Amino acid sequence: MLPLSRRPVLSRPLRSLAVLVLAWLALSWLVVLVLRFVPPWTSAVMLERQLGAWVRGEKDFQLRQHWVPWAQVSRWMPLAVVAGEDQKFPYHHGFDFDSIHDAMDAADDGKRLRGASTISQQVAKNLFLWNGRSFVRKGLEAWFTVLIELTWPKQRILEVYVNIAELGDGVYGVGAASAAYFHTSPAQLGPAQAARLAAVLPSPRRLHADRPSTYVQRRANWIQQQMNQLGGPGYIEGRAPPRPRH
Repeated sequence: MLPLSRRPVLSRPLRSLAVLVLAWLALSWLVVLVLRFVPPWTSAVMLERQLGAWVRGEKDFQLRQHWVPWAQVSRWMPLAVVAGEDQKFPYHHGFDFDSIHDAMDAADDGKRLRGASTISQQVAKNLFLWNGRSFVRKGLEAWFTVLIELTWPKQRILEVYVNIAELGDGVYGVGAASAAYFHTSPAQLGPAQAARLAAVLPSPRRLHADRPSTYVQRRANWIQQQMNQLGGPGYIEGRAPPRPRH
């Protein structure tokens, strides 16, 4: 047993550490709370891409992104990303445990590891974190996902996602993408155009919405079918049909 005289000396660093952890937790929640109402001026992924371009000397690189409010975005766009990325989005609380279980089973069977991230998790990662697969990053992603789900309504999560998602090399968000690829405003996007934008999300620096490959066009057609099966924009506006089985 340690002498009584040494206990305060040993507990001081622990108290300091506890204060720092609590302060960080409170600050991270405060940032998430502010961003419920204030458009984020950038994201961690955008900063990482810009820094990488500077380091590699990509002098012609230009990052394009501007915020578009929810009211000025065609409802086909958020529906397309839900149909293509996370069909259970209106029902889960940040994590799709069925998809996680299926992905783990596939990995155990020797199949290629596939992602099981929800839109909420992707917002947490894109907005606050760096790319990578470390346990630290995944832990922080889970923490920010919980904060986002507790603090933001579903509509806000989708609004932020369609504004910061990478939709091309250096092209982020529906505002820049609709202008660059379709020469129109986000409000005028039709279901086919929205589906093509959502179709490049797995690899936006390699796939092109304006020059779709066979794969992109096939995936875009599938996304459009899913958009119809989900019941149209009502699915993301609180008028969702019964929960999808898969």
